Amino acid sequence: MSPTGCPGGAFPPYGPGMNETALTVHQTARPHGFPTAEHFTFVESALPGPAAGSALVENLYWSVDPYHREMMDDVPGGFALDAPLEGRTIGRVIASRTPRLTEGEIVFHRQGWRTHTVVTPEEIRQLPRFDKVPLTAYLSTLGGTGLTAYVGLTRIARLQEGEDLFVSAAAGGVGTATGRFARLLGAGRLVGSAGSAAKAAHLTREVGYDAVFDYHDGPAADLLGKAAPEGIDVFVDNVGGAQLAAAVGALREFGRIVRVGTISQYNTPDAPPPRFNYADIVEKSLRMEGFLVSNYRDMQEELYEFAVPHLQSGRLAPDETVVDGFEHIVDAFLGMLRGENTGKIIVRDRTQARGPVRTTPPCGPGCPQ
Repeated sequence: MSPTGCPGGAFPPYGPGMNETALTVHQTARPHGFPTAEHFTFVESALPGPAAGSALVENLYWSVDPYHREMMDDVPGGFALDAPLEGRTIGRVIASRTPRLTEGEIVFHRQGWRTHTVVTPEEIRQLPRFDKVPLTAYLSTLGGTGLTAYVGLTRIARLQEGEDLFVSAAAGGVGTATGRFARLLGAGRLVGSAGSAAKAAHLTREVGYDAVFDYHDGPAADLLGKAAPEGIDVFVDNVGGAQLAAAVGALREFGRIVRVGTISQYNTPDAPPPRFNYADIVEKSLRMEGFLVSNYRDMQEELYEFAVPHLQSGRLAPDETVVDGFEHIVDAFLGMLRGENTGKIIVRDRTQARGPVRTTPPCGPGCPQ
């Protein structure tokens, strides 16, 4: 195995006819602040062969997620330098030495950021195929993104019909799924924050939000007060910072805060923590709870039962930004951190671009979530 010498985002296109070589993305250095393509490299190797009891998978769809930025730091469980990275991925079995995995089978696994990988039956999840449901949905609405939104609403917030919500980073993967699920669960007023007027318009026009503000337009507390003058019952927080502080002030009695992520601090670790009136937590009987979706994998079937009928009927649409070509995976990741996506961002192998897949186009360079 040898490095190509090309930094992330600079590798020549990978596609049909290059099936004798495997490509893998490695992280080469720890970022201080916002990561760049120079923190990654593509590594070329011979196509791996499966050992007895395993199978070779050709990856078709890759997920890049905000939590990957946390894993780039020197933290427990983070990415090792100069080694393959981890990520949710869908692939096709192309060679098998186990009767439990058949050639041609489509599987989900977590050995992402590479074109090929060898897996055992214990390392994959066999995907059910539902009529009218695209494969990309298993990385968005039916994947970890959708499961995060579903768990946050049904288990952490325990959303009740008619309750009013505020969702930060509402145009991201979790934010759009949260908005759509909340509508199906009977939520009342649905308020979000986003990084541009175009994203705010998309969320109100397509996703079902009642009001969305661009967080660049002023103090978060003022903007939220205008969007939700009567207050909120639930805050689904993907951002932290000033928006978390604003939500504490806007929450009604017995309000709940669902902590999903802190994207506002991923690239600014020295930023001061949010300041809010801690007495509100007691006086309004508020509850704040964070969670890791990996602790709720046993709810996958429940998510299917909830979401699949709505996907098939058209009441639920996946919000996805699809980037074609494995060679663009680093660019897609960095673009996601800059907020250049609407909905879940997914990288697709060029061989899969022939079929119809619903996509939501990026909002343009520099457009934050």
